[in-house]
Amino acid sequence: MAEATPILFVEYPKCSTCKKAKKWLDEHGVAYTDRHIVEDAPTAEEIADWQARSGLPVRRFFNTSGMRYRELGLKAKLDAGMSDKEARALLATDGMLVKRPIVVAGDTVLVGFREPAWAEALL
Repeated sequence: MAEATPILFVEYPKCSTCKKAKKWLDEHGVAYTDRHIVEDAPTAEEIADWQARSGLPVRRFFNTSGMRYRELGLKAKLDAGMSDKEARALLATDGMLVKRPIVVAGDTVLVGFREPAWAEALL
């Protein structure tokens, strides 16, 4: 699958998890295109598309361990019933709010780096 489908690797280069994921892609010969999550933040429309393709709730796209997430008190806001549309619009305002890395490969969207899931989807 990896060779037939162009893969988008959305990352923050200073993130240790992104570095591990990138190393894993390189070691397994998976070709990809890099995208800096802060300099070229995902749009609300992209997040909606990725959410639909991944089958994940919009909450899974938030970088819950990030400073911005905590500064904005987003757990409480999400728990209080923020709509998916509002959440996607908020994610689009700041790439640091978005969980990373994200891999987009055809109909597959992977959020975060979990080696077994990546191996199953990309190798």
